[in-house]
Amino acid sequence: MPDLNLPLLPLPTRADATAPRLLIIYTGGTVGMALNSSGELVPMEFGHLDRQMPELAHLQFRLELLSLPAPIDSSNVTPADWLFLAGLIDQHYLDFDGFVVLHGTDTMAYSAAALSYVLEHLGKAVVFTGAQVPVGANRSDAQRNLITALEIAAARHPRVHTVRVPEVCVFFNDVLIRGTRAKKVESQQFAAFKSENYPPLARAGISLEFDDNSIRLLPGARLKVHGQLETGVAVLRLFPGITEAVVSAILGVPGLRGCVLETYGSGNAPTAPWFLACLAEARQRGVWLLNVSQCEEGRVVQGKYETSARFAEMGIVGGEDITTEAAVTKLMFVLGLGVSEARTRELLATDLRGEITL
Repeated sequence: MPDLNLPLLPLPTRADATAPRLLIIYTGGTVGMALNSSGELVPMEFGHLDRQMPELAHLQFRLELLSLPAPIDSSNVTPADWLFLAGLIDQHYLDFDGFVVLHGTDTMAYSAAALSYVLEHLGKAVVFTGAQVPVGANRSDAQRNLITALEIAAARHPRVHTVRVPEVCVFFNDVLIRGTRAKKVESQQFAAFKSENYPPLARAGISLEFDDNSIRLLPGARLKVHGQLETGVAVLRLFPGITEAVVSAILGVPGLRGCVLETYGSGNAPTAPWFLACLAEARQRGVWLLNVSQCEEGRVVQGKYETSARFAEMGIVGGEDITTEAAVTKLMFVLGLGVSEARTRELLATDLRGEITL
């Protein structure tokens, strides 16, 4: 495990000693790039974030910055990085009122979903954000995303006097999304993320408008940080013409513990005998199969049509309206718990962090 004792850098603001104390954790991504005097895109010296974003000095929050020793391109993020990030939040949990994680956009949805599972009984906001355009470039979205994410992390509920959004979430382009519902849908526009099958938790216009009916306000409990994720998982996306060799190769990977099965429509798949035999053989070897729809909206209803009638008999778990990102990380999390087969099945079918609509 890498060293968790990373230095904290206070950022100058107008806040007094009673203001919310927020920790910005920089992991990497476009938000950490800037233009130099020659107009070239280079990694920003993150200790000088206040120089690149002078707007931060006007905030009424106490801000501190923690930067990873080596920025990680989000395409290189691994489950070990998720556990390290969870460890950092655990280490500083009692000292800060909220957390903002600066992260590359490509795998931000996976990271937010993973942290949602690993940080059990979370009572403070952990807001992921980033940028499509680097700091200092014309029309950069970095400043707006970061400043609003900080406001969300510090927000308190006006009536129940608790944290307004005690969840892991993604804020991007004026929309706040639950961490287990986020999906990156755009690479060229500012509206990079979509909330699948669930309303946004908040929208940022002239003011922040929170949807309190969509936010999970759970009974208070002490934060529990899990330290194990099972990496022996895969994704099998079906398509017309998929062959037995392809299915067998994926389901036969040595050490495979679980596989997200991306099916058609409401959870449908081919009824070819060879295909069903591949699934049955994988289940007999103890490989967990989680049935997720390829559709962006809707849900899996196993047995609705003949093409999924055999799934429940084989022990395939229906994923309801979970996203692929949340399904992959849920498999890693649940299988990493090392619980019994009955408990594993129960957890995979249960809404743990708002990833399934009840």
